[in-house]
This record gives sequence, C-alpha cells and structure tokens, in this order.
Amino acid sequence: MFNTTTWNRRRYNLYAPIYDAVARRAFRRARRIALSRVHWQRGMRVLVVGAGTGLDLYFLPRDVELHASDLAPAMVRRLARRAESLGMDVQTTVMDAECLEYPDDHFDVVVMHLILAVMPDPQRGLAEARRVMKPDGQLCVLDKFQADDRPSGVGRRALNALTSAIATDITRQARPLLEAGGFVIEQDTPVMMGSLVRALLARPA
Repeated sequence: MFNTTTWNRRRYNLYAPIYDAVARRAFRRARRIALSRVHWQRGMRVLVVGAGTGLDLYFLPRDVELHASDLAPAMVRRLARRAESLGMDVQTTVMDAECLEYPDDHFDVVVMHLILAVMPDPQRGLAEARRVMKPDGQLCVLDKFQADDRPSGVGRRALNALTSAIATDITRQARPLLEAGGFVIEQDTPVMMGSLVRALLARPA
C-alpha cells in the first residue's frame, strides 16, 4: 500500500522543485473558478490545507487572515517564498491534513484543493476540516473525482493502483465523501476534463 502519510511526505518533497511546472498552468483556471465560488468577507480567517507551493495564493483575497499548511517541508518552503514574493502575510506550517493542530471552530473558510484524492484517509481529513471550521463556515474543494452515480470499474481500479502511488486516487467520489463527512454541498461545478475535475462549495450540515 503506497498511499501512506510517510510516502506522500517523501514523494512531495521530491516533487517540490518541478511541481509548479506540472500544476501551475494546468489547474490555474480551475483554482480561480473554485475560489470565486466562496462568499468572501473582509477579515475572514482562512486555512488552505495541502497548500503545496502556494498556487492558490494568486486567487485569494488580500484582506483575510490566511493560514496555509502542507505535509511536505519542501513544499512549505516554496509556499513561504511565494507568499513573500507576492507581499502576502501568510502563516505557513508543516502539518498533516489528517491531524490539524488548530482549535475547534476556528476558521471561516477551509480550502482543500487537490488533496482529497491524495491523502490516505480523506474521511479523516474532512472530519478535521469540519472540526476546525466555524458552524457557518465554508469548505472549498477542487479535485479529481469518479462520478457519484456509479462505482469504479475493474479497469479503473486496476489503474488506480499505479496512479495512487505516483499521483492521485482516481476512484474517490465527491458527494459520498463530503456528505459522510458532515457537509452539505451547495455548489458542484465541473471545471476540467469533462466532469473529472470538479469545484465544490459546501457547508457543515
């Protein structure tokens, strides 16, 4: 089983120098659309979980209190440099998304972009997001998902053994995950590759 926290930390430390070359342009429009769905207000406290090298920073408002975490130290170093280059005050931290070191009911918005299909236990990650989110908070999700209305076929599951080890799980379903995690989905928008990549906005149930 390659999809473990230890393996993810190691591989994303290795990916860090080339991550922008792979992901910046490919997901730029999708990130912008996903974050535009959030109902932003001045002074909000915002957490970006699995922030990587900080590619979401370009589309986040400047008048919020921004926290960003990632499992891989190499990613967080690049994230901090990007925040500095953009003149943004961002509290950056190395942290496991499945064990967030923040108090309950702390954030107005939690952003989870391209992480639910990567983490070993996405249900635990969503439970942590819900714990640190205020009762009226917003969850902004962007990721690759299998269709909600049908399970993965044999071929997709077989391919997933490879993709989950080197990149991402391709068998996870957005609606079952979020609803089981205690969220109500308010918006669900296909943004890339047909309906494979979706932007979702949800609130605690």
